[in-house]
Amino acid sequence: MANQTIFTAEGNYQSLGRWLTDKKIQTLLLVCDASLQFLKIKDYFAAINERLGVRVVIFDSFQPNPLYESVVEGVALFRREGCQAIAAVGGGSAIDVAKCIKLYSNMDESQNYLEQTIIPNDVPLLAMPTTAGTGSEATRYAVIYYNGVKQSVTHESCIPSAVLMDSSVLKTLPVYQKKSTMLDALCHALESFWSVNSTDESKEYSRDAMQLILAHRDGYLLGEPTACEAMLWAANLAGKAINITQTTAGHAMCYKLTSLYDIAHGHAAALCDRALFPWMLQHTDKCVDKRGEAYLARTFGEIAEAMDCDTAEKACEKFRAFVDALELSVPVAHDGDFAVLKSSVNPTRLRNHPVALDGEAIDKLYHQIVGENV
Repeated sequence: MANQTIFTAEGNYQSLGRWLTDKKIQTLLLVCDASLQFLKIKDYFAAINERLGVRVVIFDSFQPNPLYESVVEGVALFRREGCQAIAAVGGGSAIDVAKCIKLYSNMDESQNYLEQTIIPNDVPLLAMPTTAGTGSEATRYAVIYYNGVKQSVTHESCIPSAVLMDSSVLKTLPVYQKKSTMLDALCHALESFWSVNSTDESKEYSRDAMQLILAHRDGYLLGEPTACEAMLWAANLAGKAINITQTTAGHAMCYKLTSLYDIAHGHAAALCDRALFPWMLQHTDKCVDKRGEAYLARTFGEIAEAMDCDTAEKACEKFRAFVDALELSVPVAHDGDFAVLKSSVNPTRLRNHPVALDGEAIDKLYHQIVGENV
């Protein structure tokens, strides 16, 4: 990926001001979710026209799991108001909407954007994540929904060229959201590490992300500024890792858990990886990574080293202990749930996983992931 400029909120967002001035931005499209009203940066944007001569056009007409129609509305607003740049402030949904507005801003509005070939443009895009988890600000992926069907939009040119990290946005997050987003970042790093698409670069990102998360968990949950900033960096690094490798079986298996049991994405991913990690160690003979079983074993050793453990088995135990210490609920399955869960797994996503998973293995894993109503 191209180099990404990252700056902090120091000096009342002086770096943001310089970025806007350097880009000669006169009209900025601000894509934001409801969290903006609680953030310090709201006052900065309110005064920016007077201070820097930058007019801010706000677009917040979207929902979690944003719709294609909302993106179309955002593109129309971008064009109508003559915006020269886009800033996204919010969680993954806000950043995904901003990415799509950028991608579609120079495309034919009379045709469905999803059916057109993406032509890269030079519209500046800055992202300010308000959670430390998705890493969306570092990836080429965006998710929107069209006619009720999830659409994965992918293009290198939608990766934000600049990221603003403001640790103050994490202080007031609900505890459950803090825990689940942190777990999402940790699972991104772990799955990227063992992905069949891993590289030396992606492993370095994963290693750094995991070490930051392990070192700063407690301070982050207490709202300490240094730890909160470290968690933002960890999520960004984990995002850079999956931008190279994509996610693996843990994510492929977690999506139905979120809707079936109404739990957060990171919570569900952690429950899946907590079961997958030991299962993989016991079934390395089913390795499908073209680099071979010995390579996979070395990778598990690298994961152990990153987690400051002597063996992969101890790393597996440390991961489980990390998840369990957060005291998140484990869903209880009811009649028919296991069949629904098994059928929900997208085989395409399993291709990135280094150990073969058939239907029987997936069923057994789900029985370990969720409790049974007996």
